[in-house]
Amino acid sequence: MNSTDPAWLLAARQLLGTREAAGAANNGTILGWAKLLGIKVLGILYNADSTPWCGLFVAHCLRVAGVNLTAMKVGVRAKAWATWGSAIAADRLAPGAILVFDRAGGGHVAFYVGEDLTHYHVLGGNQGDRVSIMRLEKSRCVARRWPALVPVIGGPVKLTAAGVPVSRNEA
Repeated sequence: MNSTDPAWLLAARQLLGTREAAGAANNGTILGWAKLLGIKVLGILYNADSTPWCGLFVAHCLRVAGVNLTAMKVGVRAKAWATWGSAIAADRLAPGAILVFDRAGGGHVAFYVGEDLTHYHVLGGNQGDRVSIMRLEKSRCVARRWPALVPVIGGPVKLTAAGVPVSRNEA
């Protein structure tokens, strides 16, 4: 973390370790995010943390930071983030960029915190059923976005792969 991290990434970092509840139970914190965002942003009535929540996590962190989400219609769906905000080139990424990935059966969305030669390091929800930092293959990335009308501060962050697990399916 550094002083140039955008407010939504700071909010995300504060939630590291938040987990979905085991079995049929639900984490009230995650359901509270959904309640505050509502159907207009999420696109569905979200009522169980067993429903993929990576998009919900991204929307929650952006909302906490005061980012306008009125243009987002299906925020719970990871791939809906691929057209939200403004595109940002891979060589202009900065911490807090929103990265969208392909995965078997759908997509995944998370915040960029850095990269190594082959993987992006992302902070996201529903990564191992919790908020965590994981490495995802760059080749899986289908979109790089930044909130419209918000200036990008910083640039790419080069990291080593040491100690950061690789994710292959964020379902």
